[in-house]
Amino acid sequence: MYPRVNNKKAVSFMPTALLVIDVQQGLCAGPTAVTHAQDVIGRINHLSDAARAADVPVIMVRHEDNTALIHDSPAWQSADGLRVMSSDLSVRKLGSDAFHATGLENLLRTRYISHLVICGMQTDFCVDSTVRRALALGYTVTLVADGHTTADNGILTAQQIIAHHNTTLARLRAYGVRATLLAARDIRF
Repeated sequence: MYPRVNNKKAVSFMPTALLVIDVQQGLCAGPTAVTHAQDVIGRINHLSDAARAADVPVIMVRHEDNTALIHDSPAWQSADGLRVMSSDLSVRKLGSDAFHATGLENLLRTRYISHLVICGMQTDFCVDSTVRRALALGYTVTLVADGHTTADNGILTAQQIIAHHNTTLARLRAYGVRATLLAARDIRF
């Protein structure tokens, strides 16, 4: 049964949210920087602008730890070039899964969001973990095929890792919901 919705607040009923994961300075600069960060940030900015124009919530997720991404440190801040607005929602996380020990699920449920468009950094850690958890929780997911990136890992190049995760995540079927893979230019809010 759906809760009552006051007609004056009906415009706030948004089933979709844009989830921007870990686009932080410490992941985009320096010797361990992700591949093609500025290109990916440009696509994320385009998606964020479109989401905001359509009154779709933009949720900025930031990772923090006690070494490289210390809360409020320069590395923890949003990456240079990422457009963040005061209207954006914010989630802080300590692990790779944006749902684990955070308020993300409650934030989504209270806004009746059932579909997530996911982009960000790092493909093989936080993007992968969050997509899988979102699916396990019953959210439908659109993974932005060219909207996430990572760094070479000594075995695979970043491009190989991205291609592998795009293919793998789009093939998951066990959860009853699926991840759809779309290029940023093909996503409409």
